[in-house]
Amino acid sequence: MAQHSKRFRALLEQVKGLQPLELAAAVQKLKSLEGELPKAIKACKFDQTVDLAIRLGVDTKQADQMVRGSIVLPHGIGKAKKVVVFAQGQNAEIAKQAGADLVGAADLAAKIKEGWTDFDVAIATPDMMGLVGPLGRVLGPRGLMPSPRAGTVTTDVASAVKEYKAGKVEFRADAGGIVHCVIGKLSFSPEQLVENADALMRFVRSLKPAASKGVYVRGVTLSATMSPGIQVAA
Repeated sequence: MAQHSKRFRALLEQVKGLQPLELAAAVQKLKSLEGELPKAIKACKFDQTVDLAIRLGVDTKQADQMVRGSIVLPHGIGKAKKVVVFAQGQNAEIAKQAGADLVGAADLAAKIKEGWTDFDVAIATPDMMGLVGPLGRVLGPRGLMPSPRAGTVTTDVASAVKEYKAGKVEFRADAGGIVHCVIGKLSFSPEQLVENADALMRFVRSLKPAASKGVYVRGVTLSATMSPGIQVAA
């Protein structure tokens, strides 16, 4: 079994026995953890990513209970995403003007076939899917395959590029029915994190499948890259 560091054990002591907190209180607690460490223990030196995990009452083995989507959070996620676009002609020019990091067609496909995946989002126009489809073996396992449902297969490439560059995030319930989604950085103000988390939770609730019975949102946990989770009152 993996051993926790002295720092992490100290953080665990701070959240031990905590009852689920209201969202605002949970955010405040998360932001205060590093400041409450004993002086002998060094605090984390980088700006940690904040994640919200929402446990849902769904059976993801059933196609009609899968929960997935994408959302532009009110305050972004504190990271500039690298976006590539499969397009040609006028759409290629539009994508470049919208801020895409790399635009291409057969040349971009060949680069990815050789193993290059140094980007966060791939967008494609519908006419490019014949070219993109064979890349599924490379892009699929990495969650980078363009998809109409996620809005990454579209004729409106300008809007798609601008949204992802602004911090649009995608999520999908895993095998355990848990949605994990980045909601910002620990350096964000409490208000920014609360508003991002609230927007995500409201959106996930709106996606409740008709086939899902009983309690839909069963648990919510807030955490940072190097911190234990804090239970949030659902």
